[in-house]
Amino acid sequence: MRYTLRQLEVFLAIAHFENVSHAANHLSMSQSAASGALKELEGLYDVKFFERAGKRLKLNELGRQFWPRAEALLAQARELEADLQSHRDLGRLNVGATLTIGNYLAVAIMADYMAQQPGARVHLEVANTRSIVDRVLTFELDLGLIEGELNHPDLELLPWREDELVVFCSPEHALASKEALTDDDLRAAHWIVRESGSGTRQTFERALHGLVPELDLALELEHTEAIKRAVETGLGISCLSRVCLQEAFKRGSLVELSVPHRDFHREFYFVLHRQKYRSPGIERWLELCRASVL
Repeated sequence: MRYTLRQLEVFLAIAHFENVSHAANHLSMSQSAASGALKELEGLYDVKFFERAGKRLKLNELGRQFWPRAEALLAQARELEADLQSHRDLGRLNVGATLTIGNYLAVAIMADYMAQQPGARVHLEVANTRSIVDRVLTFELDLGLIEGELNHPDLELLPWREDELVVFCSPEHALASKEALTDDDLRAAHWIVRESGSGTRQTFERALHGLVPELDLALELEHTEAIKRAVETGLGISCLSRVCLQEAFKRGSLVELSVPHRDFHREFYFVLHRQKYRSPGIERWLELCRASVL
């Protein structure tokens, strides 16, 4: 084996940053050393992995094919090093979760994971579905927990658990006393909704298919808590996951609105890169997530 793991690290860093200087800073090495490592790796096999586009280095087709394999090999090397150091440490796990899942489900799973694996390290990033998917694609996240559906040849989508959105308002709202809402009620209401790119927005638009262009989308907000506060103050009605509304319904600060003729059911998913090495840490996280549904 003529290449080194350091050369693979340099290749992956340049692929991520598309810039040798930024990659060198990330790896705490000089720019000339990083450039030399890449040149040596390419020279060993008389290949080129990048095309220059201005100041950026863009992966060519060979580089795109090499990227996931280099990522998987380096992940296994890091896991081996961690095992040698601690004999049981599952290593660092980088998990992405959408806002609903991250704020209401993932933290408890992370606590269980770290309690059962002393010394385990978990980084949890909370963002919308589009952001999580993009970071899984570039191997910045080991896996994602998302609300939205997607179809991408490089990604594997695994069903996790069922969920449903709920239309709701404040107890003082004019619709609060209605037994069931009609489409005319939905058209007349002021809506406070999640931003485009979120899984919740995707399900909302699917459930109200054919009606969305006629709705008054008065506010778009990125955070569920902000939406709940806005609805509580009477600014309009909204539609969010039941998991983030249960406490408010118990307190009576928000009330559920029935829309029986519309389907708000959906699923939560795991999303992983098809070329990502499934480390013991990833497998253990998936097990805990599935067990949390039972």
